[in-house]
Amino acid sequence: MDLDRPPPRSRGIYLLPNLFTTCGLFAGFYAIIAAANSQFTAAAIAVFVAAIADGIDGRVARLTGTSSAFGVQYDSLADLVSFGLAPALVMYHWSLSSLKFDGGIAGRVGWAIAFLYAACAALRLARFNTQVGVVDKRFFIGLASPAAAGLMMSFVWAFADGELGWSGEELRYVALGVTLCAALLMVSQIRYWSFKGSGEGGMRADRVPFAVLLVVPVVIAILVIDLPRALLAVGVLYALSGPLMWAWLRLRPSQEAA
Repeated sequence: MDLDRPPPRSRGIYLLPNLFTTCGLFAGFYAIIAAANSQFTAAAIAVFVAAIADGIDGRVARLTGTSSAFGVQYDSLADLVSFGLAPALVMYHWSLSSLKFDGGIAGRVGWAIAFLYAACAALRLARFNTQVGVVDKRFFIGLASPAAAGLMMSFVWAFADGELGWSGEELRYVALGVTLCAALLMVSQIRYWSFKGSGEGGMRADRVPFAVLLVVPVVIAILVIDLPRALLAVGVLYALSGPLMWAWLRLRPSQEAA
């Protein structure tokens, strides 16, 4: 017997990251069921719960040394449900289905745009899986599917709770625009800041300036004041940050030449 060999890692620990992935998958599935029963606030919250679980499972896998190819594929499939199908169906049941009152063609446009969002989410996830280890970790190419789902569900939550006085039917064309923009941004070539290090230079690569930490309590305070509307503002600003950064980079060479 080799006394220097460490004891084998328990197989049970591999269940831990996949358990969080399963929780995210369940939250996405619950969002679909809740939307079908017209419980739109609960459906939107469930998608945000799925996003939290999605952020935890990968970190747990890395901290416990239980990352695996199976976990990566399982996480991607769960993300398709939670950030692709669930947001599309919640938005359709809450607002886009009301387009049928404007005629048969408008009704078909509603569910077609909902499907487009789901398809773009699938394409975004597939492209992300093929670009792991190739692109700069500091940026996402296209709007990440959890961020797109957050934009969609914060829009639903901000109005579905009745605080602002507008219904999904009244906002059906705004919802159509939000869904279309979120879908196209996911499959675009626009870069978004990932809030991650470059992966080079060891632990120093993941450090952030102290000023960034000062923003965290401010953001938390704003979220506590009015969570649905604050999340919508954050989602809109982040979605706009990519196109604005792209426009600034395109205009900067011409300004320097002038």
